[in-house]
Amino acid sequence: MEKENKTILNIAKGVGISFIATIIFLIIFSAVLTYTNVQEETINPVIIVITAISILIGSSAGNIKIKKNGLINGGIIGGLYMLIIYLISSILNWKFGLNVQAIIFIAVGIIFGILGGVIGVNKK
Repeated sequence: MEKENKTILNIAKGVGISFIATIIFLIIFSAVLTYTNVQEETINPVIIVITAISILIGSSAGNIKIKKNGLINGGIIGGLYMLIIYLISSILNWKFGLNVQAIIFIAVGIIFGILGGVIGVNKK
């Protein structure tokens, strides 16, 4: 029972770290957009990259102490992150829908969660 609680706590920690990293990276990117001539077409790809890197960081950090099941726990971290993002998006945007770009976004989140889980479990 205690081991399950630690796993849940580490998964929550991974999701939290992912959101903190996302916020930091988005603030940096918004400053770049504001003070440079970066084209608006770069926004969507950059947001996908920021999300992927944030999930990778959070998943890796969340799985350092677990030492096993990195694939599963990382996938859960990536999946929970994406679920929370899409719940917030659907609340804030009534015209919210699931399209090809959204499915790619979700897949990237879960894949990078899995990668981060593997990295975190194998970190010494």
